[in-house]
Amino acid sequence: MTSAVRCGIHTPVVIMLPIYSASWEVEGTIGDIAKVVRAAEHFGYDHVTCSEHIVIPSEIAATRGGRYWDPLATFGYLSAVTTVIHLATNVLVLGYHHPLEIAKRYGTLDRICDGRLILGLGVGSLKQEFDLLEVPFADRGQRADEALRALRTSLSQRQPSFDGTYYQYSDLILDPPAVQARMPLWIGGRTVRSLRRAAEFGDGWMPFGLSADQLGAMISEVRKTPEWETREQPLEVILSNDQPMDPSGDPKGAVHQGEQLVEAGATMLQLHLLHHSAGHYVEQLEAMAKLSIFETARPESYDPPAVS
Repeated sequence: MTSAVRCGIHTPVVIMLPIYSASWEVEGTIGDIAKVVRAAEHFGYDHVTCSEHIVIPSEIAATRGGRYWDPLATFGYLSAVTTVIHLATNVLVLGYHHPLEIAKRYGTLDRICDGRLILGLGVGSLKQEFDLLEVPFADRGQRADEALRALRTSLSQRQPSFDGTYYQYSDLILDPPAVQARMPLWIGGRTVRSLRRAAEFGDGWMPFGLSADQLGAMISEVRKTPEWETREQPLEVILSNDQPMDPSGDPKGAVHQGEQLVEAGATMLQLHLLHHSAGHYVEQLEAMAKLSIFETARPESYDPPAVS
């Protein structure tokens, strides 16, 4: 049997992807989101997510979805109704923001949530959105690498400085900075370059749209690189299931799906769960937490409130 792993969830309502979304989410509220997130915390899940797209061209919405709640506003609210669960952006598009903008806004959020923030970051691939926002697309990879270097030096510093090709700053005060001495940076993407970027700059890799064989081959390749070999800490590999899990209706199937992801290289799972309402989502969270693949992320000193 595969060892148990920590699990996070793709938060309902905040994003409406056609292949995963349920009809109840169309009219879902912040109250519904809070109910699910508080239940996830109660049952020992590691993190919840919120993605970023600022605008979606109408012709793209049929495949990518048109709804994306703003993660800063969403997590600002959720930080006030939770105490231990992590809040993970999945992902911020680096090219849409100056590194100091991210450091200030999400450093403040890290302080508000008492150091529970995980910054999921990506290069971005939707050229139409880049064009609408009037930000460069062609060199977004190089810009993203430099932005990651800048964030590493700036997120937790009240007086950050950086001297690069795209970004230069010094003699300034950024107050408040993040409270975490090293905020976790999880890198999104589906290419070997994204995995190498995660190995070089990040603490985790969140790929999407890849088969188990593709994942295994990419991880094997990057494990041989200097970026991987010189790491001081192991890289988290956070994988998501393609088909929604149904832990209450098909627990064996849910365990099998989780084990397949671990065998593909996952050190943590980020779950899509089958659900028909906010209440059903809570039931699925409880059922999943009772399965052998699930490792609680709840601190021993945490006394979870009742789920209502």
